[in-house]
Amino acid sequence: MKKLIILFALAGLLLAACSGSSSASPEGEWILVSYGDPASPTPAAPDVETSIVFGEDGQVNGTAGCNGFGGDYSVNDDAITFGPLVSTLMFCEGPAGEQETATFAVFVDTAGFTVDGDTLTITSADGSSVVVLARK
Repeated sequence: MKKLIILFALAGLLLAACSGSSSASPEGEWILVSYGDPASPTPAAPDVETSIVFGEDGQVNGTAGCNGFGGDYSVNDDAITFGPLVSTLMFCEGPAGEQETATFAVFVDTAGFTVDGDTLTITSADGSSVVVLARK
C-alpha cells in the first residue's frame, strides 16, 4: 500500500512538472485599474470609462480612456504578443491621455502577463511598466 501511495505521488509530481507554468487566458472584457511603475502603479483616472476586450479570435480592442483601438494578439505560456494596434486619432490630454499612452506603450511586441482571479497584469518586455486590469 505504501509503495502504491508513493507511486501516485511521483506520478502527480511528474504530471505537474510536464504541465509547465502556463498562465490562465486573458480572454474576456477588462477595465483599467492602474498603470505605470510596477512598484507604485498610478490608479486609473476616475470617471474615465475604459474597456479592453481580448477575444477568443485573437483580436484585442477597446478604449483605454480616449481613443478606440484594435489589433491582433497571441498567447504563449505567460507571454502575450501584440500585433500592430490601430486607433482613432483624437487628441487626448490630462489623465485620460496619460493612461492611454501608458497602456499603449505596454501593448507592443511581446509582454509578460499573469491572471490572478479577476486581475490581469501585463508587464512590458523590459519590466519597467505594467497595466493592471480587472475583469468586467
